[in-house]
Amino acid sequence: MSKYLLLLCFLFPVFLFSQENYEIQVYGSPTMTKGQTMFELHSNFTANGGKDIVKGVLPSNHSWHETLEITHGLTDNAELGFYLFTNYTPSHGWKVIGAHLRPRITAPEKWKLPFGLSLSAEIGWQRKEYAAETFNMEIRPIIDKTFGKWYLCLNPTLGVTFQGIDKPSAPAFAPNFKASYSVSPKISVGTEYYGDLGPLNQFEKLPEQSHALFFVADLYLDPKWEINFGPGFGLTEATDGLVIKLILGRRISWGRSKK
Repeated sequence: MSKYLLLLCFLFPVFLFSQENYEIQVYGSPTMTKGQTMFELHSNFTANGGKDIVKGVLPSNHSWHETLEITHGLTDNAELGFYLFTNYTPSHGWKVIGAHLRPRITAPEKWKLPFGLSLSAEIGWQRKEYAAETFNMEIRPIIDKTFGKWYLCLNPTLGVTFQGIDKPSAPAFAPNFKASYSVSPKISVGTEYYGDLGPLNQFEKLPEQSHALFFVADLYLDPKWEINFGPGFGLTEATDGLVIKLILGRRISWGRSKK
C-alpha cells in the first residue's frame, strides 16, 4: 500500500465502526513500543447517573465500571489491545459484561508529518443488560500535537452497530478531544471532552446527545507507570451527571526493545 493510500485510510474511515466509551480515555497517537506490554485498569464510578431501566439496560447510578486493558507492541508502528469489561450495579453484583479487541497502527516517522497520526479499530460484544449495542465495531483516527507545554489530541471516532436494542443505522459520530498543560516534567493538567452526536445521516436532538467534560491530571512519576484521573460532568440530560475516573497503567518489557 502506498504512503498516500494509507494516509487516506487514516483520514477518511467513514464506512466503518462504532464508539464504545466503557474505557474513558482520549488516545494519543504513539503505539506501544515493540516488545513491551501495558497493563491498564480503568476504574469509573458513576456518582450521579441514570436511575431507571431504559430499553432493558440497567441504570448507571452508583455503578462501578472496571476494565482491564492489555496492549502489546507488535512492531515499531503497530500494537494489539484487549479489553475485558466488568460492572458492579447495586442489587446485581459484579458481572463480566464483555470483551473487545483493538489493533492499531501509527504513521511512521519517515513520513515526517507535522502532527502525530494513528488509527485504531475495535470490535467486541457486551451483554444486553449493560449496553444498548451488544455487538459493535469502531474506528478511531487519532491526531495529536505538542506545542511547547501544551498538548492537543483529537479522536473523531465513527461507528456502526451490528447487533443491539435499536435497529442498526448509519455510522455514528462520537468525537473525543483533550487539551492539557505540562506544569512540570511529571505532571500535566487539562480537560477531556467526550461526545456522541448520533448517526451521521441524522444527529440526535441536543438533549438526547451525550456530552461530558472531564477535568483531569496525568502523572508520569516513573517511566514504567502512567496515571490519569479526574471527575467528569454531563452537559445534557442523556449524559450521566458525575463520573469519577482513574486509569492506572504499568508498562512491562519482556526483553530488549527499541523505541
